[in-house]
Amino acid sequence: MVAVILATFSTVSADPDSLQDICVADLASPVKVNGFACKTNVTADDFFFAGLANAGATNNTVGSIVTAANVQRIPGLNTLGISLGRIDYAPFGLNPPHVHPRATEAVFVLEGELDVGFITTANILYSKTIKKGEVFVFPKGLVHFQKNNRNSTASVIVAFNSQLAGTQSIATTLFGAAPPVPDNVLSKAFQIDVEDVVKIKSKFAPKI
Repeated sequence: MVAVILATFSTVSADPDSLQDICVADLASPVKVNGFACKTNVTADDFFFAGLANAGATNNTVGSIVTAANVQRIPGLNTLGISLGRIDYAPFGLNPPHVHPRATEAVFVLEGELDVGFITTANILYSKTIKKGEVFVFPKGLVHFQKNNRNSTASVIVAFNSQLAGTQSIATTLFGAAPPVPDNVLSKAFQIDVEDVVKIKSKFAPKI
């Protein structure tokens, strides 16, 4: 019996299977479940999104921008267990270390060349340089990053085995939380002075 239970849990690798052909998300519904409630006035536009066709603006502090094509942009993805996205990078831009708690991610390079990597729970870094037409995979829940290593723009398409993968950027999560993580916690964790913690927090302060 124990073996059967363990085998059952080991096969769960994505969002649960849906119980109907479609369940287009009613994003305005006050009902919140593991996913979104289904709406009845479905149209073809619920399964359409044109937002990945063009590059996003990368004029920010890290030099990258993510355009998500998840259930919040494509309501028809509700219960289907997949989503996409596009990431654009300025020259030498960075998609900072982050995790997706609900999905494995596959990256396909459209243009440019990137240094990519992920870190296991044993603190082992697996990294590689990837270029146009190549694919790299980041396992679910592990810290990973992408860095444009050239003085030219780059872009990728990303795929997730979740309708809403979720993203936690490590630096923003720790130094930009509201209410804030106590200074002495971060000081001890990173082995830096409290004054340095305060300085870093000022760069990640939540925008009002």
